[in-house]
Amino acid sequence: MIRTNLSTRQFYNERAVHIWMLAVAVAVAAATVFNVSRVLRYSRSDTELASQASRDEARAADLRQQAARLRATVDPKQVEFASTEARQANDLIDRRTFSWTELLNRFEETLPDDVRIVSIRPRLDPKTGIVLLLSIVARSVEDIEKFMDNLETTGAFAGTLTREDHINEEGLIEATLEAGYAGAARPGGGARRR
Repeated sequence: MIRTNLSTRQFYNERAVHIWMLAVAVAVAAATVFNVSRVLRYSRSDTELASQASRDEARAADLRQQAARLRATVDPKQVEFASTEARQANDLIDRRTFSWTELLNRFEETLPDDVRIVSIRPRLDPKTGIVLLLSIVARSVEDIEKFMDNLETTGAFAGTLTREDHINEEGLIEATLEAGYAGAARPGGGARRR
């Protein structure tokens, strides 16, 4: 190595190079230590997660087996019996929620002056709900049609139709009407009695 310096004062940059190399070596060592610590940390975390996943899979398999055993112990006859009991309970609840007062108030609102209601027979239809059979007496067919239209406009009655009609010995029309009854008040309520 040539140790000649043309400056007036000799100055060798060896110390600066050694310090710079030492700083680079420290930085590389720090980065290596950081990377090794991260690799160890992530490998531990990966091991923990893998063991947790295997425990969860074992627990899921155990729960599936328990569910299969429980399904095997369920008697279809008991399920059908419970289902029948639930349907009967729902029917009783539906009957209990039927309000005669509300129904009669609706008839009072919709009944024309020349129509009388002779009898009301509600029945519970599994498909359509409450169905009313009304026996009425009226002076004319137009009065019956007006009553049916008034019922329909309330929104609480649907599918109103005449099942049978005939003229009695007093010259009045006796008719049997059938109407689906929703019961609850709906907006756009009905025609008033005139």
